[in-house]
Amino acid sequence: MLNVFEFIYRISVRKKGMSSCELSKEFSCQQKTAWLLKAKLQQVMKSSEQYDLTGQVEVDEFLVGGVETNSRGRSHGKKALVVLAIERVIDKKGNETIGRAYAKTIDNSSTKSLEIIFEKHISQKAAITTDRLAGYLLLHKEWNMTRKLSEKGENFKQLHTHIMNIKGWLRGIHHHCSKERLQDYLNEYHFRFNRRNNLKTICDKLIQRIMLQKPMPYAMITKE
Repeated sequence: MLNVFEFIYRISVRKKGMSSCELSKEFSCQQKTAWLLKAKLQQVMKSSEQYDLTGQVEVDEFLVGGVETNSRGRSHGKKALVVLAIERVIDKKGNETIGRAYAKTIDNSSTKSLEIIFEKHISQKAAITTDRLAGYLLLHKEWNMTRKLSEKGENFKQLHTHIMNIKGWLRGIHHHCSKERLQDYLNEYHFRFNRRNNLKTICDKLIQRIMLQKPMPYAMITKE
């Protein structure tokens, strides 16, 4: 019989998580069973949107899927477009690092689409830095924002390291992720990332959320 509590524990504490194929082997169950249970947990891992990013915040957008190129381009075709926001903080050793982070899938790089992550996850008091994408221009009026050239990521090193880590995680653990499911995987990634310094309580937190979650039938998960 599948030990659901151990299943939850493994997903919550494993730094890179586990794919449904790996979970099916680990727990001797069908891959579809492992996928469905993990998909339900990803729904629970969605941000509560109660804790805004504060202090120094950087925002940028990136593409997921398809062939990687050196050209950033704004036309994404079959690729999925994601906007990411991170906190820049100084750790106990005096090194610059990332505090918390959130990511949202968006349809395009318009002001309306980009504004979602500002409204959902960034404090009005934060000092925000973005690149010079036109979509951020109108947001400059409502937010404390500085716009500067990315210089191929050189001016946003911590942010671009985080982007590379997300892409590496998707390729290395899951190999493929559809546009429709990408937000769920971003939720999973950042649920663990934002609690990486609290691994002793991360599983308890996930179980608490499960207890408050309404039932999620298969049709709701797959949107059929």
